[in-house]
Amino acid sequence: MKFGEVPVAEAAGAILAHNMAVTGGRRLKKGRVLTPDDIAVLQISGKESVTAARLEPGDIGENEAAAELARALGGGSVEIGPAFTGRVNFFAKAPGLCVVDRDAVDGFNLVDEAITLATVEPYSVVAPKQMVATVKIIPFAVSGEAVAACARKVGGRGLFSVAPFQNKRVALIQTRLPSLKESVLDKTVMTTDERLAGLGNDLTRETRCEHNVDDLADHIRAAAAAGSELILIAGASAIIDRRDVIPAALTACGGTILHFGMPVDPGNLMLMGRLGDADVLGLPGCARSPKINGYDWVLQRIVAGLPAGSEEVMRMGVGGLLADIPSRPMPRAKADSHIAARRAPRVAALILAAGQSTRMGTLNKLLISIDGKPMVRHAAEAVAGRAAPVIVVTGHQHEQIEAALAGVPVSFAHNPDYARGLSTSLKSGLAALPHDIDGALVLLGDMPRVGPSEVARLIDAFNPVEGRVIVVPTRKGKRGNPVLLGKQLFQELSGIAGDSGARASIAAHPDLVAEIEMDSDSVLTDIDTPQALARLTSNRAKAVA
Repeated sequence: MKFGEVPVAEAAGAILAHNMAVTGGRRLKKGRVLTPDDIAVLQISGKESVTAARLEPGDIGENEAAAELARALGGGSVEIGPAFTGRVNFFAKAPGLCVVDRDAVDGFNLVDEAITLATVEPYSVVAPKQMVATVKIIPFAVSGEAVAACARKVGGRGLFSVAPFQNKRVALIQTRLPSLKESVLDKTVMTTDERLAGLGNDLTRETRCEHNVDDLADHIRAAAAAGSELILIAGASAIIDRRDVIPAALTACGGTILHFGMPVDPGNLMLMGRLGDADVLGLPGCARSPKINGYDWVLQRIVAGLPAGSEEVMRMGVGGLLADIPSRPMPRAKADSHIAARRAPRVAALILAAGQSTRMGTLNKLLISIDGKPMVRHAAEAVAGRAAPVIVVTGHQHEQIEAALAGVPVSFAHNPDYARGLSTSLKSGLAALPHDIDGALVLLGDMPRVGPSEVARLIDAFNPVEGRVIVVPTRKGKRGNPVLLGKQLFQELSGIAGDSGARASIAAHPDLVAEIEMDSDSVLTDIDTPQALARLTSNRAKAVA
């Protein structure tokens, strides 16, 4: 790939390296493939050269290269996102543990500095839609040979995957001594319930007995006979030796001790065993606390159906010093932010359907039939199932609008001030959004040609963590609708007035804007006059003919 200053007259087809302001208040975004029209605009703006990249024979563009490697890396337990700015993200399909082949990932990254793969920590607990890995092409293009070499490193192996949590029948047995309060045992039940709930499981059985071999052995047998697949034993006294009460009780009822102790602190004094088909864990004292400890690491592996034997436990020493790390437990706000940075953004939708349609005459344009259904229904069906929630902002003839959307999974927010302009509807919609969404796709009810494919491309491009806070569709360089706005802008938008909508906020933050070129004029076509309706009907008739 060639990179450097290119005379504007020779720059058609080159990739713009940096944002550039041009005549008319426009900005050409970095990464844009310059068209003949762009060259004309640059020349009018007095630009003599641009910094750009040009592909050479054998090079592959960043998005194509990222997508090709993503296909080699992904599938199965992870969902592959779209390629954008040379990056493809991978998301967990189900809650579970992310298994990472550290050596294989290192081998992949050692091929070429231009191609990178990053994952979460091995054996991280992940939620559905949480990002688990990302492949990124650093420059605008990379050699096909380097891509092929990285693909060979993958070689059909899973460099990372998600082992989903399984539903297991879990029993908890607690032993008593006179010095141990029942309130401590009650708290242990609550803590265990919470631990299991975080892994998609419930505590199905809980019993208590005296801290002696015979009584405990009877309770272990009963738990196994009840069909328990995982038996947790919280002793009134810590396990000190393989011949102590808990291991002795396990062997007395025919069980096997697999491993005692682990190189994780806290959590050293943990016992692992088997009784028939059931896993048995003799818990360390720290298991009564909700803070992360070595027992959590073993419990997570067992629930995910992963090997958790003697060798796996003995390899947990690196990173096993947990006693003084700040994330025991991670502060709630910090934890939420950390998870939000790795999961797929949550996107809601606002359909603005409150206007009076004054330019259409006596008709409410949103109720006009297009292809056999009201115009506003096209917008609702385009986004339903792709964003959640979908909120329709009503005003003029709100009862008729609600009736026109019967059966579509939407909710409604009425704007009593609709006559004061579009801004009032936008603010009403934003106020109705739940607090946990990351952005809102704002659709106009009078754009019936915007369909699911356009909606999907805008949502796929949205990623506030990577700086794509505002996503705008374009057609041949002209911006259209709908637009997707990140939560960071909501407070600013609460101060708009009149019919301005979000235009001023978008213009004020050019570095946060991602423009997505569309394949049709649908994002530019609004039906707000009889003439526009006639053109739409005429074009539809010609297409059918």
